[in-house]
Amino acid sequence: MANSLFGPVNPALDAGYEDPPPRKGFFTDTSVCIGCKACEVACKEWNLVPGGEDLDLLGQSFDNTGALGANTWRHVAFIEQQRPTVSLGMPGSGPPAPTGGQGTSMPPGTAAPQTDLGGPDGAGPQMADEDGAQADFRWLMSSNVCKHCTHAGCLDVCPTGALFRTEFGTVVVQDDVCNGCGYCVPACPYGVIERRRGPAGALNVGIAQKCTLCYDRIGDGLQPACAQACPTQSIQYGDVDELRERAEQRRAELHEQGVAEARLYGHDPNDGVGGTGAFFLLLDEPEVYGLPPDPVVPTRDLPQMFNRATAAAAALLAGAALAFLGKR
Repeated sequence: MANSLFGPVNPALDAGYEDPPPRKGFFTDTSVCIGCKACEVACKEWNLVPGGEDLDLLGQSFDNTGALGANTWRHVAFIEQQRPTVSLGMPGSGPPAPTGGQGTSMPPGTAAPQTDLGGPDGAGPQMADEDGAQADFRWLMSSNVCKHCTHAGCLDVCPTGALFRTEFGTVVVQDDVCNGCGYCVPACPYGVIERRRGPAGALNVGIAQKCTLCYDRIGDGLQPACAQACPTQSIQYGDVDELRERAEQRRAELHEQGVAEARLYGHDPNDGVGGTGAFFLLLDEPEVYGLPPDPVVPTRDLPQMFNRATAAAAALLAGAALAFLGKR
């Protein structure tokens, strides 16, 4: 296929499946994520992902896992973000709520803030003081996961075939085939996949690990564990084409409500990875959520690299031939 290393394709058909089912994936709407971490817990329980050793308060937010990794296949980010507000000088509004970046604590004697999960701008959880005055910061929360890319760098570089494309278009690691070489780790433009280093007694130590999109569940017609557990439908599972339409409708809805910063991430089949099977509605730039702004699958440039290497080799060979003939 002409675009087998980049551009839009049907990943299951490209992998050799005949008449595969519709591609499956996730649409994560971060505007309704409440940071409950039910998805993290459900993922660990169903997939026997170890916990405990990697759970630690980081001192900069309520997050206790930090990032995706071998022992965290779902990660809920907590981002405390300052937002400029305009004071209308209304009498009796009370003192302003405390402000600050990540890790800011309430000063002694200050009443605990109340969370309003239906912020007036639709931009996720907002904070208000005891008198109802709107604070000048907001929480951005997002449940991150493996993107199950159309063109997956991890799959392209795997030397053993441990990583394979399923009939649903997802990418899965076969634990009994992986030799732990780690080539897949730097090949992922999102930093998702990792070799498991512990804890002691855990399964598959030394083996590459990541989200499987609950391949065992979706094969039986069930939802992935994280989507099943999400109480707000922030994580939506289904056919990728339908989810993309739903995501566009949700973005348009938020724009009509005045949330101009709402944007989609990973839904474009013409991006650097051919679009992803797990994409997101964000309320700020991708970098704010720790996501690369312009991810590119490393194998995209292989044809150009091969052509240039071939041209360089031919030039060296011609130069050597000329030098040899010149001596004669």
